[in-house]
Amino acid sequence: MPEPRIPVIIALDFPVSAQALDLARQLDPAVCRVKVGKELFTRGGPAVVEELTGLGFEVFLDLKYHDIPATVAGACRAAADLGVWMVNVHALGGRRMVEAAAEALAGARRPPLLTAVTVLTSMEGEDLREIGLAGTPRENVLRLGHLALESGADGLVCSAREVTDLRCAFGVEPCLVTPGIRPADATGDDQRRVVTPAEARRAGADHLVVGRPVTGAADPAAALRALEAEVGGL
Repeated sequence: MPEPRIPVIIALDFPVSAQALDLARQLDPAVCRVKVGKELFTRGGPAVVEELTGLGFEVFLDLKYHDIPATVAGACRAAADLGVWMVNVHALGGRRMVEAAAEALAGARRPPLLTAVTVLTSMEGEDLREIGLAGTPRENVLRLGHLALESGADGLVCSAREVTDLRCAFGVEPCLVTPGIRPADATGDDQRRVVTPAEARRAGADHLVVGRPVTGAADPAAALRALEAEVGGL
């Protein structure tokens, strides 16, 4: 299994750039990466990514591209030009879309990692049935994971509850990124399929996405140190 130098990714899920940057300045880019999602990017645009990279952070641009292949390829090239470390697409976009994304990134000077979202961590079996997907979350994760990796993705974004199954199915090579991570004493908020950091790492997750337990803490730097201690020194 790949052993990432920095396993923790802090989700900067703020409505304005100033808040995200203020929080980032309290953290050490030597011990965590940061994630920029839809709301922050929509409000702050490429500038917020550039400011974060200027602070020394490697950025996971979490926009879950899902469109026709040419559009997704263009978006991935733009993300690479921004200098992000990782970008993601939604595996439900299908083989041609993922292939187009992988091909676009392969041509970049510094290609970001390409990961594919399988099943959102907020979704359970009933949610999948409601949108017409047969099978359990686990079955859908494995099916979509196989499609994405076969189509050129470097890894998958998945619930840590599926990591063991994915490792058994696909081995040590894929990079597995797990949102829905909550320290043992934290609440689950709106994510349902959640696990603790230690559980996720033992299962084989490469990267742990953590948001409110750190960003909502009175002392974010201390919360990050506690998170590291919980998994035995990441």
